[in-house]
Amino acid sequence: MARIGGVDLPGRKHITISLRYLFGIGPKLAADICTLAKIPPNKVTDSLDENELRAIREIIDANYKVEGDLRREIQMNIKRLMDLGCYRGLRHRRGLPVRGQRTHTNARTRKGPRKGVLSRKK
Repeated sequence: MARIGGVDLPGRKHITISLRYLFGIGPKLAADICTLAKIPPNKVTDSLDENELRAIREIIDANYKVEGDLRREIQMNIKRLMDLGCYRGLRHRRGLPVRGQRTHTNARTRKGPRKGVLSRKK
């Protein structure tokens, strides 16, 4: 089983599909990595030899941020927005949608379960 960036890649899938298991690599980047490493995109991950795996690792390390580094950078960007006190940072801090979505009727994923109105009985 191939292991890149601390992630085990599935062995019975094409390499372009397997590379997508890494956080930060999507379809386009997976195809680009295969092209740079001169590996056919439909080659199965289990059939890769050590030289091909090393080439993929070197390309990813040299050109892309993936997994922990990328997650850390994203979290630092969010923390920076919150420290600045800008509108997006306030929305992050309050746990509300950040990109201008309406919150009157939707946004249950960000806001959490409904808090019902308590009614008094007479």
